[in-house]
Amino acid sequence: MNNFKGHSIAIDAIAEEWNTHLERGLEQVEASRRLEEFGRNKLEEAKGVPLWRKIAAQFQSLIVGLLIVSAVLAGVLGEWIDAVVILTIVVLNGVLGFLQEDRAERALNALRKLASPMARVQRAGHLRMLPAEELVPGDLLVLESGDHVPADARLFTSFGLQLLEASLTGESTAVEKSHAITLPVETSLGDRMNMVHAGTTVAAGKGLGIVTATGMRTEIGSIAGLLQRTISEPTPLQRRLAELGRVMVGGCLAIVTVIFLLQWWRGGALLETFLTSISLAVAAVPEGLPAVVTITLAIGLGRMARKNAIIRKLPSVETLGCVSVICTDKTGTLTSNQMTVTEIRLGGTEFSVTGSGYTPQGKIVLKHVPASPKEPGDKLSAIQDQMNHFKGDLEWLLRVGAICNNARWNWDDQQHAAEYHGDPTEIALLVAAAKQHSLNTSLEIRLLHENPFDSDRKMMSQVYEFPDGTQMLLAKGAPEVIGVRSVRIRERGIERGMQKSDRDRMVTDNSAMAGKALRVLALACRTIDSGAEEYKQEDGLTFLGLVGLIDPPRPEAKTAVSKCILAGIRPVLITGDHPDTALAVAREVGIADETTCAVTGDTLQNMDDEQLVAHVQEISVFARVSAEHKLRIVHAWRSQGHIVAMTGDGVNDAPAVRAADIGIVMGIAGTDVAKESADMILADDNFATIVNAIEEGRGTYENILKFLHYLLACNVSEVLFMFVSSLIGWPVPLVPIQILWINLVTDGIPALSLAMEPIEKHLMLQPPRSPGESFLPWSRMLKILYHGILMAGVALVAFALFPHSNEEELFKARTIAFCTIALTQVFMSMGCRSFSKTMPQLGPFSNPQLVLALLGSVIIQIAVVSIPWTAKLLSASPLSWTDWTIVIGIALVPVTVIEVTKLFQLSQPAE
Repeated sequence: MNNFKGHSIAIDAIAEEWNTHLERGLEQVEASRRLEEFGRNKLEEAKGVPLWRKIAAQFQSLIVGLLIVSAVLAGVLGEWIDAVVILTIVVLNGVLGFLQEDRAERALNALRKLASPMARVQRAGHLRMLPAEELVPGDLLVLESGDHVPADARLFTSFGLQLLEASLTGESTAVEKSHAITLPVETSLGDRMNMVHAGTTVAAGKGLGIVTATGMRTEIGSIAGLLQRTISEPTPLQRRLAELGRVMVGGCLAIVTVIFLLQWWRGGALLETFLTSISLAVAAVPEGLPAVVTITLAIGLGRMARKNAIIRKLPSVETLGCVSVICTDKTGTLTSNQMTVTEIRLGGTEFSVTGSGYTPQGKIVLKHVPASPKEPGDKLSAIQDQMNHFKGDLEWLLRVGAICNNARWNWDDQQHAAEYHGDPTEIALLVAAAKQHSLNTSLEIRLLHENPFDSDRKMMSQVYEFPDGTQMLLAKGAPEVIGVRSVRIRERGIERGMQKSDRDRMVTDNSAMAGKALRVLALACRTIDSGAEEYKQEDGLTFLGLVGLIDPPRPEAKTAVSKCILAGIRPVLITGDHPDTALAVAREVGIADETTCAVTGDTLQNMDDEQLVAHVQEISVFARVSAEHKLRIVHAWRSQGHIVAMTGDGVNDAPAVRAADIGIVMGIAGTDVAKESADMILADDNFATIVNAIEEGRGTYENILKFLHYLLACNVSEVLFMFVSSLIGWPVPLVPIQILWINLVTDGIPALSLAMEPIEKHLMLQPPRSPGESFLPWSRMLKILYHGILMAGVALVAFALFPHSNEEELFKARTIAFCTIALTQVFMSMGCRSFSKTMPQLGPFSNPQLVLALLGSVIIQIAVVSIPWTAKLLSASPLSWTDWTIVIGIALVPVTVIEVTKLFQLSQPAE
């Protein structure tokens, strides 16, 4: 089957070859068997970096190399304990770094799977969405505009199908496809008009095909090596941190060199002084910072994914915190996306449709009855007369809406539930037809051609052949489009020429319905006289009537919009709907007020780019816009210095989504092309999810600042402690082993636990962060220095409290200083949980990971000093309970000062 030439074989033979039913598709049992036989539909991934290389990468930095050299030198000079302990701590640091990076990689890989492509297939007679990896040869693949083709397939139905095959053939223009031909075996890949291939994209039209090859058996699979990518680019944040690290390396090496020269000048042993200096350099430079940043970003991505926001690109987490404008669609994003037909107007008569949602309970009733009937019984009679007059028109309109339709809807009376798939508007038309008993599923009609919907034409049409041989074009779309294309109107069962009064009434009815926040569709039809050459002609229609559908705003949309405004984020509604509909929804959710006017696509067309830029900040609602208009709106907002998030779902939305700072695509309604260009995918198509993601983005960035602040303050404290001790003329207060141990205890779990800090609510009461904001402004650097001085100060006090005039006294004084600075740094992690709120305000146990990390670090520190053999390895001596009371008391001073300072700041009146 690997060399199966589907393009040269008739479709019936292919169906027989793969044992596939052309209407039902494969049965699920057979599909599962084939998945076992052929494997998953995916290309073989490039080999990852070997485990040994990942581990070796942890020991490739200059400073770690110097430390290893120092350990070797210590061993050569007979200081075996020092050599072994140094190498042990180097290995532990390397293992911790590897585990952090491995955890980040696994988290990101898991998140990538959430955004894996899906495919539409016909299985066991039902249209299903399933992961593209589960496709098997013989599946019936359903393709629509905007889809990525997930496997090679032989077409057996196609309507205006065009594909972009540049990824496979290099052809830059769309290629027309046709199922109705069989080609010679030797036909080249680019000329196989009856095939679609994995890795290409549907530019327009629709098609059905039998999957003939999956995974590495596809044409693209044969060149899969060209597609394998193993290089991952660092995020802007990671690059800035790398630059910061390089600056810190230079500064720390300069200070460490001074310390080395001072200690050596005072008569310190050369090896000990060298080891101390190198150990201090290792402790001063937070080499694990990039890994912790990646883990923090991955944790943020995971939290967003659990809230239905799937981030495809890591830098987007950083950008989310800067978003100042959200350009959002209406349908499904601000609204619930479960449409219901509530009103029908035809021939000047209004009908109400009762019931809601996708259940057939409800009926269609006349909305207005003649005024002042002569007798009470006349009212019922008048209603019946009116219904009889329009019954044929109503049923034909509903039937056209149900037939010119690609959705699937079935009601199960026993389960009292509906099974549905497709566009919500089309599902609503099927439900409305069922309420009037006009949904005739047994009618034998044959689809001959389809002109699919696109946002530029604002309509769709299908050509059917009916049992009596009649061919008809059925159409639905925007009233202003269908109205222009209509030359006749059906009224009371009679077709006549469309008059100006009919058009005026249609405009009035459309406006009145849209003013009630209804989405309005017009339906029309035309008999085909001369055959296939007319299939694409959508003019000369007979107008049937208007259908009004309601898609109520989501209950959470108003709260989300309010949250946006409080956070300094401007929500802007951009929709293809009628201006009145757009305004009604915008006012209900809080995007617009009673004075707001909607700007239409026609108005935008008459504005040049400079005019749009000058006025864009005054406009909250755009209606009846095209893809080109959306792109111009994004550029206009960005030119004003705003960071723009843009939502979309269709192929035509992809340029605007790609042009925005954060491109957001609907996970349910979005096409593959749009998703491919997106930074974020909404699994629930919900506006509130965007706002939640922005909050998570702000929180993730804030957590990065917290652990960065913590790490730098701790490292500054160690350098200052050693530097000031050297200036005073004291003996070295910490030996190399102790410095490395402190680095291991504080730079690991406590720092990582800060990345899991819950988001502070006040973040959404602040304006968006400027993308040009300095990562470490002077105010933050001064605070880091201040906290470092506090910790270094208490360590100096602890060292000074105990005499160190001889070796025995110095041994204990070092132990006291060692434990004090280690615990001071561990306790400081609690003070870095927030830059403004105190621990009681945050809740002492709201970050249980940090509490466990703190308790674990304290217990480990006490244990390594209390156990004789570990104390000997760390050049420490066991301490009495009195000593521990002093150490813990002094170690709590810096975090206490910081918390009291926060309390004092909170008590100050706001300016």
